[in-house]
Amino acid sequence: MTANDYDSFGAAYSAENDANLINAHYERPAMLDLLGDVRGRRVLDAGCGSGPLAAALRDRGAVVTGFDASPLMVSLARERLGADADVQVADLATPLPFADGGFDDVTASLVLHYLRDWAAPLAELRRVLRPGGRLVLSVNHPFLYKALHPQADYFATVQWTDDHVFDGQPAVLEYWHRPLHAMTDAFSEAGFRIGVVSEPPWSPDTPAELLPPGFEGRTAFISFLFFVLVAS
Repeated sequence: MTANDYDSFGAAYSAENDANLINAHYERPAMLDLLGDVRGRRVLDAGCGSGPLAAALRDRGAVVTGFDASPLMVSLARERLGADADVQVADLATPLPFADGGFDDVTASLVLHYLRDWAAPLAELRRVLRPGGRLVLSVNHPFLYKALHPQADYFATVQWTDDHVFDGQPAVLEYWHRPLHAMTDAFSEAGFRIGVVSEPPWSPDTPAELLPPGFEGRTAFISFLFFVLVAS
């Protein structure tokens, strides 16, 4: 089974993403909360997947452009957003087909942790943002890797894999762990100022049946880390 092959399991991932705890009631509400009022803002959804965040942003009045490296995910996004939606196949690991300073905001929802090198992708995202524009992103919390691999070196930048089941379909995801200081160094080197670092709770409207056993009385858990970066 090939890791990160969204063209093979993207439909199952999308179905799971639309309603599950980790995406629908935790990660996506947190991203929307950090973005705030987006009415009239030009937003680039980098790694848009099947388009749930893009749809939510458009519903809130943003002018949304999206891209993803997976043709299947782009096709699913067009089904969700409409055939005339501005969504295309593009790879964050290569130069992007967008003009300098063309966006007020960029979102990168659970994208960067798939990449070993952050320098070139962050430089591209900085390039397409206007000065003062925001990059709002989420990544695997760096503590997560250490929690799952207690003997590992937290301070190393290292690749790891995790087995998943999306809507009944098995899948393998391959990530790059890096310590927190490596993340913040990469942001600064790309010309961003850190505005917010967030470890949010899950959404208060989360159905109780979605919470794992033992989560009663809790409001948060360690899964992802969120940043709002400002383009200098």
